[in-house]
Amino acid sequence: MKAQTSLFAISHIFEEVKAMKKRLWMSLCMVAALGQAHASASGVEYNIAKGLSPQVKDQSISVLQPFYGNFRILGSKVYQDDEQAKFSPIDYAVSWGLFAHPEIARNISVSQYDRYLNWKMDKLPVPADQAMQMVSNMHIIPANPEIAKQIKQVKRGDLVQLKGELVEVRDKDLVWKSSLSPTDIGDGACELFRVNSIQWIEKQKI
Repeated sequence: MKAQTSLFAISHIFEEVKAMKKRLWMSLCMVAALGQAHASASGVEYNIAKGLSPQVKDQSISVLQPFYGNFRILGSKVYQDDEQAKFSPIDYAVSWGLFAHPEIARNISVSQYDRYLNWKMDKLPVPADQAMQMVSNMHIIPANPEIAKQIKQVKRGDLVQLKGELVEVRDKDLVWKSSLSPTDIGDGACELFRVNSIQWIEKQKI
């Protein structure tokens, strides 16, 4: 009986080991599948955000008009998980004109979230309607892989010269179109800006 019991125990252990191996194999397969799904999501669908040509059937990018200027960086925010991240990997909160001067820009506090920008100053140097026209949230699209690296190197206080185009992006039911007026405000007032060139004019801590 003891021998039979031992044999039964060994057989039972062997079956348990086989079951554990099977469960481990299935778990590894699931991890691999999830990894492949993630790789797919961050693959050709994200070509535009990487500065590459669109390869997905329903994706397109159209130039609306040339755009350039010198802008003070008030803040930046990287996006990876929203629908627009397939096209624009980063937003810039910027000021220009009078509000690009360091002594004014340092008094502007910003908060960026969900592709929106909130900003405030304790004391405006100009009427509010004029002030609103000198601060903007720009959705940045890199024109090539090198620009894709450079656009993430900006810091608050940098004065940069940006050149490129305002664009419209389409993807299935999504139509994302840039504002074409530097003086509009509210929803739809942001620039969707494909950047061909970025140059640092000065770097200041503000």
